[in-house]
Amino acid sequence: MVDDRLSEEDVARLLASPDGGTRADIADKVAARHPRLSESERRMAEDIFRLMVKDAEVRVRQALARQLKENPLVPHDVAIALARDVDAVALPMLRYSEVLTDDDLIDIVRSQGSDKRAAVASRARVSAPVAEAVVESCDETAVAALVANQGVQFAEGMLERVAEQFGAHDAIGGLLAERRGLPVTVAERLMTRVSENIRNHLLRRRDLPPEVASALLVQARELAVLGLTNTETDAVKLIEHLHRNRRLTPSIILRAGCMGDQTFFEAALARLADVPIENARRLIHESGSRGFTAIFQKAGLPQAFFHAMRATVDVSRDMQYDGEARDRERFSRRMIERILTQYGDLGVEFETDDLEYLLGKMSQLPSAVSNRLDG
Repeated sequence: MVDDRLSEEDVARLLASPDGGTRADIADKVAARHPRLSESERRMAEDIFRLMVKDAEVRVRQALARQLKENPLVPHDVAIALARDVDAVALPMLRYSEVLTDDDLIDIVRSQGSDKRAAVASRARVSAPVAEAVVESCDETAVAALVANQGVQFAEGMLERVAEQFGAHDAIGGLLAERRGLPVTVAERLMTRVSENIRNHLLRRRDLPPEVASALLVQARELAVLGLTNTETDAVKLIEHLHRNRRLTPSIILRAGCMGDQTFFEAALARLADVPIENARRLIHESGSRGFTAIFQKAGLPQAFFHAMRATVDVSRDMQYDGEARDRERFSRRMIERILTQYGDLGVEFETDDLEYLLGKMSQLPSAVSNRLDG
């Protein structure tokens, strides 16, 4: 069995040997033995560490870092010296050492290079202040490592900031989309950021009218956004986010109604009218038209949308998803047919029963219809 006890002879060899390989071997031996040393041996070992972190040979310092990276007893001054060393020495310490404090890590993120920032971002646990420092560095490599790491504690709003700032970056956007438990507000911001870039690309095409490109992207984004929520809590959070960013549009509210998403529809009207959702729900579904008219007007929605939105409420009472394949599509088709019938009773004719065509025509309805809707 190899004798791995620390001795005065080891210290003498370390100080006297001109060979870097010998010193690296001693570094391995001393660092590996360190947690099991007696108190006197540990003090001797730590003095050796302090000599080694100043060794001119990188392989000596590498050996030391390799053995000490997960040692919770390594002196702080030794850990920080190794963490500030060249990348070959520092990266294991930055990735694994629990001796390094948040203040140490933040200072390294702010003052050191990209590889070191990425190592910090890849730690098993990354606190919110450290994560914020990485995002503030604007280092795409480090931010990508951060987003890929499920052990990161993100402060409220920080992921949304990442989506805003880096969502168009292919790697970061993809990692954000795959992140477990992604807040609905971040998912919406990410969709918007990506769609804006696609829109800019499409607008550069001479064969596609700008209004067509914009309409296609609004359609795709709103459909995707409406698929984000499964609970009323998520819907309320998403609606608050959309309202704050001026994206809670009449078209997305009507689209929700046409798709049978009454939770989103009700919560959206509640937010625009600034009333509790339970109050909004009672007004929306009150028999007769007085309640719905009151909340619609308080929400400040365009009068051209009144009849269509009211029709979605009426029809939703009688229609449900049938549970068969493509049931949402059939529900939406029946809903639109009913809306067009209601408009037909007012003397308005549309050239197609397509939802996108209907939404595009809402703001173009003749004033006579709006006046009749007010009655």
